[in-house]
Amino acid sequence: MPTVVAETALRPPLKWAGGKRWQIPHLRPIWESHSRRRLVEPFCGGLAVALGLGPEAALLNDANPHLVNFYTWLQRGLQITIPMENDKDLFYQHRERFNAILSQSSGDTAEAAAIFYYLNRTGFNGLCRFNRQGAFNVPFGRYKRIPYTRDFSDYQKGFANWTFTTGDIETVPLESGDFVYADPPYDVEFTQYAQGGFSWSDQKRTAQVLARHKGPVVLVNQATGRVEALYRELGYAVRFLEAPRRISCTGDRSPAREIIGTRNL
Repeated sequence: MPTVVAETALRPPLKWAGGKRWQIPHLRPIWESHSRRRLVEPFCGGLAVALGLGPEAALLNDANPHLVNFYTWLQRGLQITIPMENDKDLFYQHRERFNAILSQSSGDTAEAAAIFYYLNRTGFNGLCRFNRQGAFNVPFGRYKRIPYTRDFSDYQKGFANWTFTTGDIETVPLESGDFVYADPPYDVEFTQYAQGGFSWSDQKRTAQVLARHKGPVVLVNQATGRVEALYRELGYAVRFLEAPRRISCTGDRSPAREIIGTRNL
């Protein structure tokens, strides 16, 4: 009998636009028969899936190095000491400091991780957006109250057997038995989640790379016509889900139909 891994008690530490926590009830029945495998996420984002499924071992990758730096510092038991308030002036001071750190190529420090956390919790709609020069440009948010966390020691234990990497999907070191859950930036006009964006060519390349994987694959996207055609052409079994009202880059909360492509289940 397969080992069923319970959902971890840890919650995603960041606000993340387009988070997939709502998918866990749909994913868990698939995961339970594969739970001895390593979970691999090429686009780990806000960690809702990894924390929701609770794998013993995981390889979690994202193209956003600042996000991965934050998770790496959580593995070290990050303690945040910078001022954190839901204050507009403080937000822009921290944003200016964060961009100065990035310009000095010091984005892998504990200070960068702490400021990234503050900007994420305080900025507009949990967005993570950079301009063409690589500067973080999300504006101040509209929250009445924000619960900030300073002590992340609980995550140090929870992340102990997880590996975090940053890079392109083709650099992710997949092993044949890995269970892959892939949630690439959606096939929509706005895809500037990391410097360089995510084009239709990247969408095709992602689907093609994962179609060659010998282990189980779950590939999720917005259900556009060309995505459905691509996934079917590559031999994915497809089904559709109605997503809850989600947040777009403009703040629009309209519902979206999602496609789930699977292979080797």
